[in-house]
Amino acid sequence: MLKGKERVDSLLWRGLKIIQNPEWFCFSLDAVLLAYFATVRPGDRVVDLGTGTGVIPLLLVARTRKVRITGLEIKAEIIDMARRTISLNGLTEFISLVQGDIKNSTAILGLGQYDLVTSNPPYARASTGRISMSPIKAAAKAEILCNLEDVVREGTGLLNAEGRLALIHRPSRLAEIIFYMKQYGIEPKKMRFIYSRPEKEPNLVLVEGIKNGKKDLVVYPPLYVYDLSGSYSKEMTEIFSGSFLPKKW
Repeated sequence: MLKGKERVDSLLWRGLKIIQNPEWFCFSLDAVLLAYFATVRPGDRVVDLGTGTGVIPLLLVARTRKVRITGLEIKAEIIDMARRTISLNGLTEFISLVQGDIKNSTAILGLGQYDLVTSNPPYARASTGRISMSPIKAAAKAEILCNLEDVVREGTGLLNAEGRLALIHRPSRLAEIIFYMKQYGIEPKKMRFIYSRPEKEPNLVLVEGIKNGKKDLVVYPPLYVYDLSGSYSKEMTEIFSGSFLPKKW
């Protein structure tokens, strides 16, 4: 089941497990927050762009099994690892993985067929910051293989007439997120800023929009990862425990 430096880690919710290779990357709080924030409904058809280890599809299925999720990932070795994770958890009925380039998502998966598209894309522009020597790490962190516009454009194309696009990104790129959403026909509907601590500036932002939606943006209260004492906040403790999940799975 495991190859090379791979290991099996807990995925927090519903006792799920995930296979990860720490030499590539491991799932972060960002993925957990996006899966917590995104609006997912029973019967939804979902695509996760740049799915990596498949963490977001797994977490969304933990919220409701009554969905069908496709994860799109360009790296064959990552797809192989994610498929083994899905099999390990007995979720092949609910999650499928497709190898392909985000820039060609609609050609690969089809136009206008999905209710929800999620993505935790690379945050850094390709020309900024220090680029990892590992091609897999570099592509996960910087816009080497795709950029923000690619994600929004292709994500919008995948959605049906009232589909939802949910992203997590850096607040410094918020103006671009809103610009591209509006350019491609997504109306931002809800937003939430993530703070490491109450006295800090936000370091993440969650945004969800609706295709062809009406202009009605709701900014949710801040989510603090830690409280002033340095302990996890009450909400983060609830997120980690999965206490917000429906009792029946």
